[in-house]
Amino acid sequence: MKQTVVTLDLEGVLVPEIWIAFATHTGIDELRLTTRDIADYDELMAHRMRILAKHGFNLTDIQDVIARLTPMPGAKEFLDSLRQETQVIILSDTFNQFAKPLMAQLGWPTIFCHELIIDDGAIVGYQLRQKDQKKKAVQALQGLNFAVIAAGDSHNDLAMIQQAETGILYCPPQILVENYPDLPMAWDYDDLRREIDVALTEIRR
Repeated sequence: MKQTVVTLDLEGVLVPEIWIAFATHTGIDELRLTTRDIADYDELMAHRMRILAKHGFNLTDIQDVIARLTPMPGAKEFLDSLRQETQVIILSDTFNQFAKPLMAQLGWPTIFCHELIIDDGAIVGYQLRQKDQKKKAVQALQGLNFAVIAAGDSHNDLAMIQQAETGILYCPPQILVENYPDLPMAWDYDDLRREIDVALTEIRR
């Protein structure tokens, strides 16, 4: 029987979108854009860093907002239950400096994400763990003879969803609903767990 791993996106799946929370806190609507809106991650991050520099925001300003965030209702219970059934890895395009307090609230699941480059408190750049890291992480797990079930909500999750043995869109934007009608879709944690359980049963058969 093949061993399984579930790979999950973080923001929009288990926790609120950090940049949207910061945009709400600051009143800067330009910061509300996420990978649901701009598929090119480098373009999106360049946009964000320009705005941060323009307004003089630093890492601490964002971390102060993150400290007030909590996981989505039911997220920890969903994750705890799922981890009793199979290995789970969070694959996220967030940053270690953002993720730590949220991981504490989720019971310290394994997360692979990126690193910010900080100079005197200011965010001046970022270091990708590797390009297209979500898809490559799934490929690496498959190379270790794991069957992967992947779920995410945004354009930047599509590569891992399509690479996985089973890929699931979770509460996706309408453009993904329209463009990928053949992908399984889930709209709450009960839906998502049912889709994962079906995939686990098929893989283990």
